[in-house]
Amino acid sequence: MRVSATELRRKPRLVLAAVERGEAVILTYRGKVKATIIAAGEKPRPHLPITEDPAFGMWKDREDMKDASAWVRAQRRPRYRSDQ
Repeated sequence: MRVSATELRRKPRLVLAAVERGEAVILTYRGKVKATIIAAGEKPRPHLPITEDPAFGMWKDREDMKDASAWVRAQRRPRYRSDQ
């Protein structure tokens, strides 16, 4: 569940009910994540090392991405030049 700081102030009962159900409540302020609220006594989930993430290395076989910096520069290059 995601709630804003305003919603937390105006509807604390809903947030507490979600926490009691075992949900993690993500608190946002002006659209940016500021905190995660979990039930007392629960251990926060440990962060996995980046190499353990399922998405790690998913494009390792792509020839066009062998040089990541060149690929990013090509993506950021304007598609149309005004001097043509």
